[in-house]
Amino acid sequence: MRRGGTWIQRWRVPLGFLCAALFVLLARPRLTTLIIGAVVSLLGLGVRAWASGHIRKNASLATSGPYAHTRNPLYLGSFLLGLGFTIASGRWVLGLLFAGLFLGIYLPVMRVESSTLAKMFGESYLHYARKVPLFFPRLTPYAKENNEVTPFDGSLYLRYREYRAALGLLIAWALLAFKAYYSK
Repeated sequence: MRRGGTWIQRWRVPLGFLCAALFVLLARPRLTTLIIGAVVSLLGLGVRAWASGHIRKNASLATSGPYAHTRNPLYLGSFLLGLGFTIASGRWVLGLLFAGLFLGIYLPVMRVESSTLAKMFGESYLHYARKVPLFFPRLTPYAKENNEVTPFDGSLYLRYREYRAALGLLIAWALLAFKAYYSK
């Protein structure tokens, strides 16, 4: 993809940190919400880790692993991370804010990236896009005509610094747990 992109593409991560700070400030976590939120967030973290080991950005079209179920597993993982964090916050109104922010930020980004991938990979991407949903995963995996499956590559997890999502989750949970403990 070209360097730069739309302003929303460039600002989605800083906006995420700003929103996380707001959510921590407004949160009213309890043990139950922390546990349920942790399960959802860990699922999201796992999806992101799985996806990062299957994507070779700008080099080839990712269609195996989680990309065989959704065209945007990294964003699906981010959604689950954010949803878990929102659940953990214990405030349903933050759920509405999260849904609005996610749709407002990531839906346009996914559309721009889809257009860019169509230009980069042509008919291969268009065929893939007809078979695999933009966001919500299909249950059965997409299979290329030649049945070629790209295996998970753990070095890509490190190359794309996906461990930062795990670190961010750990910090967020520490803040929410601290707030839950001291707000009794």
